[in-house]
Amino acid sequence: MPTLEKINSNDFINLEDQFGAHNYHPLPVVLSKGDGVYVWDVEGKKYFDFLSAYSAVNQGHCHPKIINALVNQAQKLTLTSRAFYNDQLGPYEKYITSYFGFDKVLPMNTGAEAVETAIKICRKWAYEKKGIPEHQAQIVVCENNFHGRTTTIISFSNDENARKNFGPYTEGFIKIPYDNVALFKEVLEAHKNIAGILVEPIQGEAGVYTPSETYLKEIKELCTDYNVLFIADEIQTGIARTGSLLAVCGQCNCDATCERSESTYAKPDILILGKAISGGVYPVSAVLADNAIMNVIKPGQHGSTFGGNPLAAAVATAALQVVEEEKLAQNARKLGKLFRDKMNEYIQNSTIVQLVRGRGLLNAIVINDTEESSTAWDICMKLAQNGLLAKPTHGNIIRFAPPLVMTEDELLECVSIICKTLAEFER
Repeated sequence: MPTLEKINSNDFINLEDQFGAHNYHPLPVVLSKGDGVYVWDVEGKKYFDFLSAYSAVNQGHCHPKIINALVNQAQKLTLTSRAFYNDQLGPYEKYITSYFGFDKVLPMNTGAEAVETAIKICRKWAYEKKGIPEHQAQIVVCENNFHGRTTTIISFSNDENARKNFGPYTEGFIKIPYDNVALFKEVLEAHKNIAGILVEPIQGEAGVYTPSETYLKEIKELCTDYNVLFIADEIQTGIARTGSLLAVCGQCNCDATCERSESTYAKPDILILGKAISGGVYPVSAVLADNAIMNVIKPGQHGSTFGGNPLAAAVATAALQVVEEEKLAQNARKLGKLFRDKMNEYIQNSTIVQLVRGRGLLNAIVINDTEESSTAWDICMKLAQNGLLAKPTHGNIIRFAPPLVMTEDELLECVSIICKTLAEFER
């Protein structure tokens, strides 16, 4: 193997190819440094990051306040397990529950763990509070969802690549089309053992599909009418990404009107968070609910050695403070509108881009080609050459989600790079 002084991008890629499982297909860019909205590869080339680690780095790479919290706590105490109390978890739990308006939080580490946790809480509530016979609870999910890749979660996925040869699958889920209130009501009428519905406010992995304006509110109202739990997976859309603190809400820590009005506010019964809750610095996730739901969990019934560790608590507290102090929701709202306006101007005379959609700084463009084509991948390769990193999803869709600390000048520079690159692919 080459010495570390001489090792280049291809060498690092070859190391991963030889010694790592082939469960990802990355762009051939090897990153070694990040700061704010920028990342650098091992050869020193600078890029705009327009993926933000799938919206985990909303606060920007290596935000000094979050890094300082990490370093300071790491020098004192990193892990106790939940066999003992620690001096960081309680204050963090008080802070995050107040921040999002819930009675209690169950801290975990990864997004998939948080989804599994929410499913367990929902089922236990159904048996102990709603009176559904044990093992009979059903949870409604939406087609084209993405909630993670554990065995339970892929059991209700439409992605055959994620499902094939991983069965047998977990039962207890009913799939319905996304953004279809009428069908959800039909399911509630036809099945007496519905415990909850698990929804992404915006389907990010499916291509940044945004539902109709009143969809979430109507789902919540039906849940209330039928005594069913509304579970919102805000792992990707939460923490200011979509222009408000949460994509489901019309009220947040903003000093300006949110994109989602009060008339569309739909407070979840169970809220799932991850990714940017730590600013991308450390794996942290959380499930929030009020006492009537969360109190079904008793000692020994769920947990994690690392869940709620003092390092995670310190990091997450700092990361959430940054969102409020730097008004990242407002910035995402303003820059997201600017991005879509500029892209719509380009699309008017484009043959390669069909449309742009999204909310806040979670956006996507749909490429005028089939899902099986390589066009979107080729565009992302060219974008990287031109100094901007993005990644296709579902073949012909490119997702754009930069860190929320981006300035207007930086965004306009990025729009220029994107439009210049797209122009090279016009027919």
